[in-house]
Amino acid sequence: MSAGSSYDTKEQVKRAIDIVDLVGGYLQLRREGRAYKAICPWHDDKRPSLQVNPERQSYKCWVCDVGGDVFSFVMKIENITFPEALAMLAEKAGVKLVGPSGGDRAGPGGDEKRLLYDAMKWAEEQFHRCLVMSPGAEPARRYLEERGVTTDSVQRYKLGFSPNEWGWVLERARNTPYTPKVLEKVGLVAPKPNGPGHYDRFKGRVLFSIRDAQGRPVAFGGRVLPGPGSENAAKYINSPETPLYSKSNLLYGLDAAKDAISRPTFRTALVMEGYTDCLIAQQCGFAHAVAVCGTALGDRHLQLLRRYADRIVLVLDGDEAGRRRTDQLLELFIAEQVDLRILTLPDELDPCDFLLTRGAEAFQGLLDQAVDALEHKFRVATAGLTATSDTHATNRALEDVLSTLAKAPRLRDGTSSEARLKEALVLQRLASRFDVAEERLRSRLTALRRPSRATAAASASRVDAQPPPQDRPELVALERELLEIVIQTPGVVTRVRHELSPQEAVSPACQRILSACYSLSEAGVEPGFDQLILEFDEPEWKNLLVDLEDKGRAKKSGETARLDAVLNEFRFRREDKELRHLRSAVVQGQMDERQGLEALEQSIQSVRSRQGISRSTDG
Repeated sequence: MSAGSSYDTKEQVKRAIDIVDLVGGYLQLRREGRAYKAICPWHDDKRPSLQVNPERQSYKCWVCDVGGDVFSFVMKIENITFPEALAMLAEKAGVKLVGPSGGDRAGPGGDEKRLLYDAMKWAEEQFHRCLVMSPGAEPARRYLEERGVTTDSVQRYKLGFSPNEWGWVLERARNTPYTPKVLEKVGLVAPKPNGPGHYDRFKGRVLFSIRDAQGRPVAFGGRVLPGPGSENAAKYINSPETPLYSKSNLLYGLDAAKDAISRPTFRTALVMEGYTDCLIAQQCGFAHAVAVCGTALGDRHLQLLRRYADRIVLVLDGDEAGRRRTDQLLELFIAEQVDLRILTLPDELDPCDFLLTRGAEAFQGLLDQAVDALEHKFRVATAGLTATSDTHATNRALEDVLSTLAKAPRLRDGTSSEARLKEALVLQRLASRFDVAEERLRSRLTALRRPSRATAAASASRVDAQPPPQDRPELVALERELLEIVIQTPGVVTRVRHELSPQEAVSPACQRILSACYSLSEAGVEPGFDQLILEFDEPEWKNLLVDLEDKGRAKKSGETARLDAVLNEFRFRREDKELRHLRSAVVQGQMDERQGLEALEQSIQSVRSRQGISRSTDG
């Protein structure tokens, strides 16, 4: 695209996409006055720190210094490039992108990530139609019916079936943009272990479509059908990690459940360990149910859920594997500062079986009794102990709990008061439960947290190995003041352009922003914030512009006097530079003494003629 058409396209897309709707599709927004706030997804946010400004169509987190417009938000949260973000938003806005030759730029080569999303959407539809319509899928339909999955759930969750054929997906993808390479990249096929070619990863399985929070299919979970030969196959297989899918960052069913989870006065998420558990729970009226995707509940899952929920209830199967999860859950409880509740079902039942055999009312009764992760650990560690148990067994149980606590991130200076209070309350509960002095518990916890020399050395090595932070555009104080004024009152650009060239600025950031302002002005476009931010594709530059606009707005008064002072300071600097050059020329003999003295006298007289102008000390 030419520069002009590129700017026009970006402007069309930005006008068509409301940033409140866009951010609200990813994060739970709360209105505060004329703006909105959300839990920031890019740092361990305890309170809503991400601000969304509908008037300026921008966002900003002042804690982690991230901000920008709709383009940089999508780039950041989707981890994609600017062209990919532009293509994604253009499709959402119904704006056609035009390539350099005038043709449609939205082809397979124009946006790889979009092609991958399209491939997954295509595959979801193929598998779903097979399940619903194919005679060969009758065993799969019968299995789902026996598990209590309704026809409505099959449709709502786009359940599917992959026939027991090695190349069914590959064959159906012929004459489509979805080459074997594309299908492999999204995890639908895998290379044959012996020889060339690929095979269908999910052959012979019922498929659960895993979607991101925006409802886009990004992965599948495949359940083998019971029957001859199934005993030698893995019960479940899941999509591998792909550019679209990370099992640590996604929860099955969240796209359908997030509205129910985030209801005011409720804000509770119910986390299952299986896809069918989640489906049946939703069928039974538990609309806030989600499931992990073939992995244990982790810190990233909690950070994701905390955008929508204040309380998280994890439902564990009643088998031995479920009971063994207590250590990790207690670590999460302490480390993530979340109200994490644990429910272990009786009689080794999973949620699906419990709901189908005992009903929603009985399940709700157990949910009402769910205990927090610390109490859950207490019960597991002290199982079988009585008042008459020997001291050794009691001490072993206490040591077990303390050892688990010690694995959570250590409290240091700067840790939030909520974290310190929570640890104090935990130790109080331990002291009361085991009848041990609280100070003794604190001393033992400190000792368990003390790293060995080898651990400390390894930790230091990891810190040293961290890459340096990405360079951010920087500004000196005088130049920051100038840009704040220009962005707030773009009508002054004509005057500034006549008095100041971009090269006179010290920082490259000021030089680039001034050049962009001048270019817009010469093209007949007033370089206000809305227009200027479209000139920059890089997120760090958009963030800087949001920062300049916000801080300039906060002190928007007396711009004329402030601009006079700033431009005068630039003149002082220019004349000081000329004086230094003259002195240097005289010293180095580049002009005779009489010529040098005359030139110096003229410069000095010029400075003295500026009567009544005082020099700024800023910058």
